[in-house]
Amino acid sequence: MTIEFAWPWLFAALPLPLLALLLPRAADANPSALRFPFYDALQASLQSHTGRRSRLRLTLAVLAWLLLVLAASRPQLIGETVHLPVSGRSLMLAVDISGSMQNEDMQINGRQLSRLSAVKLVAGEFIEQRKGDRLGLILFGDQAYLQAPLTFDRNTVHTLLDEAQIGLAGKRTAIGDAIGLAIKRLRKEPDRNRVLILLTDGANTAGNVDPLKAADLAAREGVRIYTIGIGSGETQVRTPFGVRRVATGDLDEATLKAIADKTEGRYFRARDTAELAKIYALLDRIEPVSGDEQTWRPVEELYFWPLGAALLLSVLIALSAAFGRRAAPGRVEARHA
Repeated sequence: MTIEFAWPWLFAALPLPLLALLLPRAADANPSALRFPFYDALQASLQSHTGRRSRLRLTLAVLAWLLLVLAASRPQLIGETVHLPVSGRSLMLAVDISGSMQNEDMQINGRQLSRLSAVKLVAGEFIEQRKGDRLGLILFGDQAYLQAPLTFDRNTVHTLLDEAQIGLAGKRTAIGDAIGLAIKRLRKEPDRNRVLILLTDGANTAGNVDPLKAADLAAREGVRIYTIGIGSGETQVRTPFGVRRVATGDLDEATLKAIADKTEGRYFRARDTAELAKIYALLDRIEPVSGDEQTWRPVEELYFWPLGAALLLSVLIALSAAFGRRAAPGRVEARHA
């Protein structure tokens, strides 16, 4: 680790206080005098104490100025070089949070989970494994919303996915709008590096864009779409006559397959968390992490340390001046009797 200065040219300001020596002195006012017959002894005592206080204040002022200039130059602690692998892939996740995603027909270790909880669990692990990828997050219901733009910050994307709630974007499903928003965010990315992973458990029931027309636009823009159909299609319901299986959802698999085919992607069916995990493992192989690297050196700002010390010295100077005025409130003048 090394210490560097972001603005070292500010050290040229160090001699500026010396300009005060070239300025004319202010004329002394003629304060009222207090006559003492023992003036000589009193004057010697006052001059001795005043001189020591003046030298102390001058020393503190010089130190405070040096610290202020040091803080202004922005000292920084530069860490060791960190190598970041970069995949060259820009992955956008579009997650359905419509009302049907609350159906509890997904299982993990024999425990029933809602569809959205299963997606959070498995997709969160997928996000953590995409080190070096740029990830974004879209949540959609009645409308599609960009929750996280493309970023290397996997922790933030993971946190925003965990905070997603059923019905936050409405109860219906706007698949076409989600694809359109993803295309808009991926359009500026390099060709062949634009990937959308769309997870839904229903059919397109809302929005202004037809999903197949959105897929055609995605194909023209070079965006590959991997679609994942969520849900087992049935859930267990307890009734007075025992546990019954009830059909859930209206997953439009034909449309999801067509979207994937038009964009040279693939369609997957996830009926439980185990299948969903296998899908993400397959996506890791389809969209591999490249061995390319970028270098980065962490920077920690240190300016607040000298700035805080200068502030403390300024307080000491002010207290010293106030104490001096109380000790010698006026000018003493004597006349010998």
